[in-house]
Amino acid sequence: MAVIVAGKLYVDPEERDRFIEGHRAIVEAARGHPGCLDLSISPDPLEPGRVNNFEYWESHEALEAFRAAAPRPSVSIEFRDAQVFKHEISHTGPPFD
Repeated sequence: MAVIVAGKLYVDPEERDRFIEGHRAIVEAARGHPGCLDLSISPDPLEPGRVNNFEYWESHEALEAFRAAAPRPSVSIEFRDAQVFKHEISHTGPPFD
């Protein structure tokens, strides 16, 4: 069963770009990891301190295998808030039926 991890994180607005850059190695490693269909850590276009997180994995096992071997962020920046959830996907289809 496919898995999506998605949500939003909040950091100090002046730290957001450094936070995203500090996670670049994780994004690069994940996208090359077996079972990763997509992964993005990106700035929100409307909220200065918001970071959007999106991960799409073939399975829970692929996600856990990556987490066990993933590089660590190159920065340590504290979250103000985090609202990130894991979703198990039972069906996938076109977005506009």
